[in-house]
Amino acid sequence: MKKQAILDRLPGYCLISGVFLFSYLFRINLALPLSLVLLAIYLKARNLDVKGASLLNISFLFLIIFVLSYFILKENLPFYFIPFSFIPLLSTLLFNNLELTLLLTLASSFSVSSISSNPIQLGSLFLISGLLSGILALGSRRIVQIIQAGFLTGIGQVAALIFLENFWLGEPLRYLFLVLSAIVSGIIAFGILPIFEYLFNIITNIRLLELADFNHPLLKRLILEAPGTYHHSLVVGNLSESASEAVGANSLLARIGAYYHDIGKILKPEYFSENQELGSSKHEKLSPTMSKIIIMNHVKDGVELAKKYKLRPQIIDFIQQHHGKSLVYYFYRKALEGLEDDREVREEGFRYLGPKPDSKEAAIVLLADSVEAASRALKEPLPSRIEEVVHKTINNKFIDGQLDECDLTLRDLERISAVFIRLLNGIYRSRVAYPEETRSENNRKKFPEGNPHQSEKDKKGNS
Repeated sequence: MKKQAILDRLPGYCLISGVFLFSYLFRINLALPLSLVLLAIYLKARNLDVKGASLLNISFLFLIIFVLSYFILKENLPFYFIPFSFIPLLSTLLFNNLELTLLLTLASSFSVSSISSNPIQLGSLFLISGLLSGILALGSRRIVQIIQAGFLTGIGQVAALIFLENFWLGEPLRYLFLVLSAIVSGIIAFGILPIFEYLFNIITNIRLLELADFNHPLLKRLILEAPGTYHHSLVVGNLSESASEAVGANSLLARIGAYYHDIGKILKPEYFSENQELGSSKHEKLSPTMSKIIIMNHVKDGVELAKKYKLRPQIIDFIQQHHGKSLVYYFYRKALEGLEDDREVREEGFRYLGPKPDSKEAAIVLLADSVEAASRALKEPLPSRIEEVVHKTINNKFIDGQLDECDLTLRDLERISAVFIRLLNGIYRSRVAYPEETRSENNRKKFPEGNPHQSEKDKKGNS
């Protein structure tokens, strides 16, 4: 494990060594390599659990803004030509993590200001721009939000420059350029986002929203071929999103992962209870072992479909992990009931292949999937019964070790339980049984003055 960790960090260490050589060849002071070394130390100490936030990727973003700033200053161009907010905006969109954006901003401001003739002014502008753009762009899902973040960052840069120059308002054109630079930085960051998503192997909120479109071919197939599974996935998505918000996980990722977690059922929808007609089951004529194979294969089929439709690895993880290594309990019990004396049924043969969820979002989808299925099976979904089912299901998954690989705490599980109970009580609320109207009552409502087509003779006869 230690050897693998060193191999993972090796490209980052090689990059830092290359930067030392770059600094020597171009006669740059040691602020640049020192910033990278501090980046490496901080990342190792904090051990941030952010997808794609490796030392190599963060150092690459840092070098982009440094090289841009270096050549702008070297050519004696005005300092406000530097796109201060470009990398902070790109970092926020990629990692959706304010701490990483602040880290990059601090490293950029320290290294770039060290090669400037006015280090305090340049360093301050970098800091203010990075903080503002990071805060304003955090959680952005649309281009309009990014442009708005860029515009407000530009206004903040103008205000900061006026303050740093003791309210001297000379060269008004540069203030306009600062605002336009911030807006253009946001547009460019949005435009090149797919390139960095591919390079860093991550998925952003903007890409997730594209997968939320119900015109996606896989979701359209799910609606038409397995409508029961589609409805189940929608409910699991709503449960997962709300639970993720309660524990500080990525709610959008959890919701989209839930939409696609059961797509493998498209190939054999009639073998899953939510798509079966009431009172009939395809499994009645099959052995427990054969039924188990069909049920468990929906994970493998889902992965194959996801790869065929080019879904990102982060979404495929939900398909693989949404059952973990859980036991297919119903068919395991059925196999035990039909057991003969000279045969043996091994529990391991009735467990999903996994892996277990390795993220909060995947674990929440696993819990939401199990809880929704158990609640839907209740004949009388009373609040007390729903609460009992939720606690029992989550407790069983915890005891079974399905949550061992993720970072959910016991407090998180309590919060998740509370969210599930509240939402499921709303979804499966018992309805008041309205009394049926008799035929005579219906006639009186339609013809309060008597039937207009009834003759006077009939009316007298009836009276």
